[in-house]
Amino acid sequence: QVQLVESGGGLVQAGGSLTLSCAASANIWSFSMGWYRQAPGKQRDLVATITSGGASNYADSSKGRFTISRDNAKNTVYLQMNSLKPSDTAVYYCNAQTQSPLPLLPPVNYWGQGTQVTVSS
Repeated sequence: QVQLVESGGGLVQAGGSLTLSCAASANIWSFSMGWYRQAPGKQRDLVATITSGGASNYADSSKGRFTISRDNAKNTVYLQMNSLKPSDTAVYYCNAQTQSPLPLLPPVNYWGQGTQVTVSS
């Protein structure tokens, strides 16, 4: 029901910055949004999340360097990444989560296609 399109990835040197964007096809005002990443051969891990109320949560590896934000009027979520490290290299995925329309069921998750971030040393 909700399509997510990431953009802003690319190649950057260590210490540089990138801003990722996630454009949603529907109103996201009630959604919890997040960014996850997956390096080659590894599992998909949380980077940061932001609730519909604006409360954010970060993985330890992201704290102090990354900032997640949202613009509900534009149906867009951002991830500002500073002081990038080679270990940040991964495909970054946008996530949207909403409460299940049925009781006693887990939330519904939507995922984007992903955008590649490569950090060179």
